[in-house]
Amino acid sequence: MADTVADASQPWYRSLNATQWKTLFASNLGWMFDGYETFALILTVGVALRSLLDPSLYPQIPAYAGTVIAITLLGWGVGGLIGGILADYIGRRRMMIYAILAYSLMTGLSALAWDWMSFAALRFLVGVAIGSEWSTGASMTAEVWPNHARGKGAGLMQCGLGIGFFLASLVWLFVGAMGPDAWRIMFLLGILPAFVALWIRVGVPESAMWEATDQQRRAALDRQKSGAVLAEHEHKLTRFTVVELFADPALRKVTVVVFLMSLTTTLPWWGISTWVPPYIASVAAKAGLTAQQWASYAAMAYNAGAILGYGSFGFLADALGRKPVVIVFFAMSLVLTPVLFLWTHDLTLLLVVAAINGYFTLGQYSWMPVWLPELFPTRIRATGMAFTFNAPRFIAFLGPLVAGTLIASFGGFGYAATIVSLIYILGLVAVWFLPETNGRPLPT
Repeated sequence: MADTVADASQPWYRSLNATQWKTLFASNLGWMFDGYETFALILTVGVALRSLLDPSLYPQIPAYAGTVIAITLLGWGVGGLIGGILADYIGRRRMMIYAILAYSLMTGLSALAWDWMSFAALRFLVGVAIGSEWSTGASMTAEVWPNHARGKGAGLMQCGLGIGFFLASLVWLFVGAMGPDAWRIMFLLGILPAFVALWIRVGVPESAMWEATDQQRRAALDRQKSGAVLAEHEHKLTRFTVVELFADPALRKVTVVVFLMSLTTTLPWWGISTWVPPYIASVAAKAGLTAQQWASYAAMAYNAGAILGYGSFGFLADALGRKPVVIVFFAMSLVLTPVLFLWTHDLTLLLVVAAINGYFTLGQYSWMPVWLPELFPTRIRATGMAFTFNAPRFIAFLGPLVAGTLIASFGGFGYAATIVSLIYILGLVAVWFLPETNGRPLPT
């Protein structure tokens, strides 16, 4: 179980033991490969559809691309909910291993797609597997890291996504020139994370906090089967975790609020930020430059900013509190959307703005691994985090579809992106209804 007292005379990182660092590394790697799989799709979906669709349908590629991305996101929501529930019942470590193996296999198989329908179906299965991993790694890191450094650990874990995005961008810069089937190579490389699962199996222990709660749950279930009268805390342990999220009034309020905040983070990213590389590529093409090359530049700039955002969010949240940092990230994301898509036209400056935009629009995702573990008790922590992180995707998967339609209607990215970004106002209101939890022990 995480320490609760830190020696103020030494740097925060010296208070951590080998197990805590291994847990962070495993969670970061799992999320990094999730990031690679996700951004590989964003970078290659247009090229893939060009090889999978009849040439007469090429003008409709943005609509097909939005559909494939939306289907992937829908699968992510389904898998995320299932994975979070299972992590509360079978353990964080075991579920993480299963998730990594599953998305490695499914990503490799998606390279074998023969038409756009098979591609979309396989990407749905990739989404199911990817969604299962985040809540397990985030829960385990939070439960193993000490109170005084939990935000830092969560932010460093979340960096994995940005590193994966950046890695996919870098790989595509070289692989993209290998011909019309280069996208298949990108997905075949997605098999590699399976080896990480083998290391986790032997090198990373289970969360002691979860093991203690699991023993209590099993004891309560045995007492229930024997016909004994259960105490209130035992009833809570025996309820199905999803039911428990909404059965307790205090937990129900938290669940609704964080759902709205997660929707604020998720919908505009999928509906706006996924279009950053193609938007900058279109500006480059108009200037007579290589669109694909500039798409990679844009993706790397955006994700370099995101990595800094992920990591620094945890440090800022530990220093200033969860609530004020979230407010700043939401507000800056709202302001920077028209700056990027409407008001900046120079290509070099666009890369700079894309990096700053990535710092806030992707970096804000760190509020979830930082704040959510401190709002849900151990018995339902992974379920609560999975619901918060994934349920909004059942709405957010419409983002790429709506954005694609708006882009077509307005004849460009700018006004469509600005309209979708207005949802950040919802998050700026919802955040005020959560308690500040900085420095507090995790609820048991």
